[in-house]
Amino acid sequence: MPIADFSFYNVVLAVHIAAVVVGFGVTFAYPILFGVAARSDPRSLPTLHRAQREITGKLMSGSLLIVVLAGLYLAGKDHAFKYFFVQWGIGAALVIGALAGAYLAPRERKLIELSERDLAQGAGEGGAVVVSSEYRQLVRQVSVVGGLLSALVLLTVLFMATQLGTP
Repeated sequence: MPIADFSFYNVVLAVHIAAVVVGFGVTFAYPILFGVAARSDPRSLPTLHRAQREITGKLMSGSLLIVVLAGLYLAGKDHAFKYFFVQWGIGAALVIGALAGAYLAPRERKLIELSERDLAQGAGEGGAVVVSSEYRQLVRQVSVVGGLLSALVLLTVLFMATQLGTP
């Protein structure tokens, strides 16, 4: 009896799952990272937003491509395109990719600009950095969309794990 089944299919399945973890795992930590930064040292916000932009533009986008390619292989191998969980996964990947590129990316660039501008305008009373209402409003918008995307990722994982829609 083999210890593990290292078939090509199982390796692709592992790559598919790993790409989800690598590409989207860090995004679940954003509320904590930005909350700590805003409270302890707002001067770190531009750097965190730059990191966020790189994560969205490179790590998340690259991982999403791997998720889609591996998922298409797995669905094709199983003749599973007719099942809801596969159709949902393809749709979710399209929504995530579109929102990351068309919505999040430009707003993350704007957050970098606003945080740098607010820091350049000087510190408030007692040496505390004062961030603008424009910055806070944009952070809320990005946080809401990011939270919805995180919920979509979790819902998709649930559908994949339960193979919703299979007989």
